[in-house]
Order: sequence, then C-alpha cells, then structure tokens
Amino acid sequence: MNKISRKIIVFISALMLIVLAGCGAKSSSTGNTSGEKSNGKINAKFGVIAYMTGAGAAYGEAITNGFKLAQKEINKKGDVNIELVTEDSAGKQEQALSSSQKLMSDNDIVALLGPTLSTEFKVVAPEADINGISIMGTSTTAEGIPQIGDYVFRNSIPEALAIPAAMEKVVSKTGAKKVAIIYGNDDVFTKSGYDTMKKEAEKMGLDIVTTETFQKGQSDYNAQLTKIKSKKPDFILASALYNEGAVIMDQARKMGIDVPFVGGNGFNSPEVIKIAGDAANGLVVATPWFGDSKEQKVVDFNNKYKEAYGKLPDQFAAQAYDALYIYADALKRAGEADREAFHKALAETKDFEGILGKFSFDKEGDVVMVPKVVEIKDGKFYEFK
Repeated sequence: MNKISRKIIVFISALMLIVLAGCGAKSSSTGNTSGEKSNGKINAKFGVIAYMTGAGAAYGEAITNGFKLAQKEINKKGDVNIELVTEDSAGKQEQALSSSQKLMSDNDIVALLGPTLSTEFKVVAPEADINGISIMGTSTTAEGIPQIGDYVFRNSIPEALAIPAAMEKVVSKTGAKKVAIIYGNDDVFTKSGYDTMKKEAEKMGLDIVTTETFQKGQSDYNAQLTKIKSKKPDFILASALYNEGAVIMDQARKMGIDVPFVGGNGFNSPEVIKIAGDAANGLVVATPWFGDSKEQKVVDFNNKYKEAYGKLPDQFAAQAYDALYIYADALKRAGEADREAFHKALAETKDFEGILGKFSFDKEGDVVMVPKVVEIKDGKFYEFK
C-alpha cells in the first residue's frame, strides 16, 4: 500500500470513529472509567468481539466464558480492575467490523480481544492497526494473522505450527505414505489449514492421492468420501470447523473408512465427540490445551470452569482465559491504561506462565510455545504417543 493510500485510509477511519463517537452510542458496560486509578488499581476497559449467535455460537460462548472467569479472578487479586465490553459478530465480517468500530469509537477502550474467526479478524485487525489499538486473536489460527500490522497479536497456536506437529506424530507411529485431503474452500481458516497440510505433506514426501473440497453448512459428503475411500489413503487430513468436521467423520466411518483423521485447531473441541460419537475415535490434533492433563493448574481450571458454567472447558475457553491474563500482565507492566504504553508492554511478553504452558510473542506478535498432540479414543482425548 503506498503512502497516499494509507493516509486516505487513516483519515477515513478516523472520521468514522469521530462520527460514531458523536452519535452518542451508549455502552452497556459499567465500572470505573478506563485509565483512572483508584486505591492503587489500574482501571482498564477492553473491547471483546465474539461469535455469540449463529451456527458457531459455541465458540463464542466458550471464549467469553473464559474471559469472564479470568476477569473475576484478576479483579479479585486487586492489582488491576478490568472491564469487558462485549459485542456480537454473529460470525459475519460486516458485523464484526461494525462491532469493532463501535468499540474503537470509545476512547476508554485500551485494546481489543477477538473476533473469533480468522475471516472476521482479517477485516477488523487492519483497522485496529491503523488506529493504533492493540488487538489479539484468541482463536484465530490462519496464516498471516500477526503479519497484518504492528498492533496485531494472537495467543492461539497457528495451523502452521499445530498441523505439522500432528502429522509428524502420525507418520512416525504408522509409517504412512499416502494421504487424502478434504477441506472447506469458502473460509479463510479452513483454506489456510489446507495450505499448511499440502505444504507439509509435500515436505514429508507423502503421496497426496486426492484433494476434496466442501462448503460451510454442507451436510452430505458422500461424493467426496467415496472418492477418498477408493484411493485407500493411510490417513486423512481434514481442515474443517467442528460442525462440518464431526459430520464428515461420522459419514466416513459409516462408509467403512477407518483410517486416522488429522485435523486442525477447529477440530479440537469436545463438540466433535458430542456430534460424532464413536465416529470421532481416531482423530488426531495438535493443541496447546489438553483438558485431561493431570497438571494441577489444568485440574484447577477445569474445576473452576465447571463450577461456574456446568461443563468442562475446551481449547477456546482456555485460550481466552490465558489471553486476558496476558493482557492483565501487560497492563501491570505498562503501569497505566494508555494504548501506546499497553502496546509496548504487550509486545514484550516473554515466558508468561499460563494454564496452556510457557508463552511468548515473537517479533511479529505470533505464538512461541510447544503444542501437545492428542487423539480421541473411546470418546475421550488422550495424549498421542
């Protein structure tokens, strides 16, 4: 983008925020004004954009639950007081952008969290970056997310890190040589996952016997799976969200396809087991979150989350929980609820100890951590060995 174009975009974005602010849009949030200090606490307001209604609302629910649980604990500790202002994106780019503009028009908003999907994030993050507002994705794993700009971060392990880890484990254990790929071709996240799968398969010298595609909301995968079955792959790479992914596995097992599936981050949810039942057995994914770990911090988080929400957390709840703690840590190090001071402190995050493990940002705002590889057996996630 040339300098003149960038100036025009900055001017338009600034004008839109001024107009929104001038409209007197009221926030439903309550609490102390962001930036003020009371009783030694730093008061800060963070904007949240989440997928709360629609087909993928389970993602948004888990994420906002993780935020709220962390918020309650952080505020109770007393170093900082965090207020969250949440807007629904409904999984739509236009609504995500509108929600973000509403939040950014509030000068008290120090930084943003979300949106949920990579497709939404890729339209929101550039505007946040132009306006100098830090934004962090807690579930956005598509390639190129942090590279959008200096103010863009994520704490969710990218597909480019997770998928190769899972593939290497499966190939090492089974000696697989042939692989089939199936992916959603109308979503940034699933297309990015496919790119990583194809690249890694070629790198590992695997024979890609067929590549099949599908679209969001599809319910019949008979044609794709029939072709895959005829090619007799040693395992199947599937880049899908859990809604479609679970149905694909269910139909595959009913057709007699019993080879392992290797999925991306969208597959890593208890919802897969809930929807697919026994058909979910044989799914392998790499993840920062292994909910059945015996680590005390994981056990404690599971117990707290279940007590608060009546069910166990998934990866998305855990990543959101850690994300707000990362924000709280950066806020404390910044010493004030100032956007620039917060951005500088956030970028310097290193060796943060969360429930997901040791976490750092690289120079581009991307994740530095080691993922775990898990598989579903007998209706539960186990560490893949």
